[in-house]
Formats: sequence, C-alpha cells, structure tokens
Amino acid sequence: MKIINKTKNSILAKDVVVADTLLKRIKGLLGRKEFKQPEALIIKPCNSIHTFFMRFPIDVLFVDKNHKVIAAISGLKPFRLSRVYFSSHYVVELPAGTLESSATSKGDRLKIEGGRFSALQLSEK
Repeated sequence: MKIINKTKNSILAKDVVVADTLLKRIKGLLGRKEFKQPEALIIKPCNSIHTFFMRFPIDVLFVDKNHKVIAAISGLKPFRLSRVYFSSHYVVELPAGTLESSATSKGDRLKIEGGRFSALQLSEK
C-alpha cells in the first residue's frame, strides 16, 4: 500500500500499516526501535495522538474524510501529546523528516493506493 501526496505529486510511504482496531490503535508504534522511510502508520479513526514511551520523533498528518491534510506536525518528539483535531478522520504517522523532504503541508490532498484499504474505504468507515 502507498500513500501519495496528490497535491505535490510525491510518494510519502510505500510500506504502510493500518491500525484500525482498538488494540492496533493503542499499540501504534510503541515498542518499535526505529521508524524509517518508506514506512508509515495510518491510525483510523483518530483525531489526537501521543508519543508517550516512543523512542524517536515522528511526523504526523491529521486528515479529514476527503483526504485533505488539516494539520501537519513535523518532528513530534517522544512523550508529547497532540491537540485534538475534531474534523480528523485518520492520522498518518511518518518518519521524522518526511514532511520536509516531500514539502507536505496543511491543505494538501492524499491518496491511499493498494491493499485492502483504498482511499474510498478510508473515507467511508
């Protein structure tokens, strides 16, 4: 599965995991020693995250049901809590530096390709 920034015509990740159950959302990236390109984690549904007990900073995208980025956070450090974005439908967690290298920002549109979660499925659930 891939995450594509349609606005900037760039690939954000090629190795994507979807956390769409309570247990998967709770676990998230906890316990991981590293998080590198081209990996990403989609947490669905989600409108706020934390980085408690994580070992590395991450980039975070809060995305609405139309796949528009409503917030982009670069380099969120461990032991932090994001604010709540009530219109967020899902969150994309990426390795730190991904947003800068891809110029991804608020207002960009994403596309999810491949796997059992197409962009359409992400918006319908």
